Amino acid sequence: MANTAHDHHDDHGISHVASMKVLLATGGSLLVLTIVTVLATKVDFGTNINLAVAMLIAVVKATLVILYFMHLKYDKIFHTVVFMSAVLAAALFVGFTLLDSNEYQHTNIWDVDHPPAAPIGPRPISG
Repeated sequence: MANTAHDHHDDHGISHVASMKVLLATGGSLLVLTIVTVLATKVDFGTNINLAVAMLIAVVKATLVILYFMHLKYDKIFHTVVFMSAVLAAALFVGFTLLDSNEYQHTNIWDVDHPPAAPIGPRPISG
């Protein structure tokens, strides 16, 4: 008969417990990055640069959460590859959408009282 006192393991080898130091450092970094995000909104670098700065800070914060709070750093490399593939695919979709976003801006009617002329079709009748 096997000795069950030596055969019993509670950890099962499937989880990782992050140290308090790592959790506090990650939480502190997220707080600092949140403050940097708020301060970055006070400075006007232009629309494109402001968007790039905001997205960069958001990506860094999301990466910290995923690596340490969701324990991806301690998981199998396959899960990291799958996650990064999904992030890159989403970035490609958003990137291609942003490349095309200025193409049709001239067709947006910003001034309802004086709309621009239609690019195709009959010209408006002036009265």
